[in-house]
Amino acid sequence: MDTGKVMRTVLQLLKDIKARRRMILELAAADFRKRFVGSYFGMVWMFIQPLVTIAIYAFIFGPYGFKSAPPVPNVSYTAWLVPGIVPWFFFSEAMNMITGILQEYSYLVKKVVFPVELLPIIKLISCSFVHLFFFAVMLVFYLVNGRMPMLSWIQCFYYSFAAAMFALGLGYLTSAVNVFFKDMQQIVGILLQFGIWMCPIMYDEKLFFSKAPWVSVILKLNPFYYIVAGYRDSMITGSPFWMRPKLGIYFWGLTIVIFFAGLRFFGKLRPHFSDVL
Repeated sequence: MDTGKVMRTVLQLLKDIKARRRMILELAAADFRKRFVGSYFGMVWMFIQPLVTIAIYAFIFGPYGFKSAPPVPNVSYTAWLVPGIVPWFFFSEAMNMITGILQEYSYLVKKVVFPVELLPIIKLISCSFVHLFFFAVMLVFYLVNGRMPMLSWIQCFYYSFAAAMFALGLGYLTSAVNVFFKDMQQIVGILLQFGIWMCPIMYDEKLFFSKAPWVSVILKLNPFYYIVAGYRDSMITGSPFWMRPKLGIYFWGLTIVIFFAGLRFFGKLRPHFSDVL
């Protein structure tokens, strides 16, 4: 990878973001509204599906289901589950949406003067609107259940930014490939279904400590493990983000490489997008 070219590409992207920041926000807001045009209940569906998912998992794995012991003392299973699944909803929606962004906005891709690299960012911001709603729901849920606010809750914004950068880097790769290989979006969907069980989100990794301790090592190879663990540290235990230095270095090292590689790959294929679309 040519480091000089990559840095120039990143700097140009930052310049485009700064120069067109108002347009980016307007397109992101329009994208958010557009998804529910013609639907009777509109954007309500966006919020109902994740809430139902949380309710199902809480019922199955909570006190009325398999009755698994709470991973953290004095914390209910649902209170433990929510901080893990909220960032995953954000990441999975962003990946699905960004992967198909070039086909969705093909009319902009064909415009020579439009910086196509901004499209994944626009979709990411659109997904962030929903994420902010669920973050607010999570806070209300904690307060209603008697959890006192902690300063560490603010760290969730850092972990959300980390999840966004990870999704953006991967999104540049998958969206570029999807132009030429239309099955990529379906593959991403399948990988996301598999990925939710590799974090872990629904279960506690301590379940494997006695019989298969190597599972914990494999789970930590998943970069999103850092996000899930960080959200739970912030919301439940109050641990600061620097208490996981090895995981942080691993996550950001891998995320930066993926972001630079994805942006460079996107730029190389960009001249051919309009021909295929």
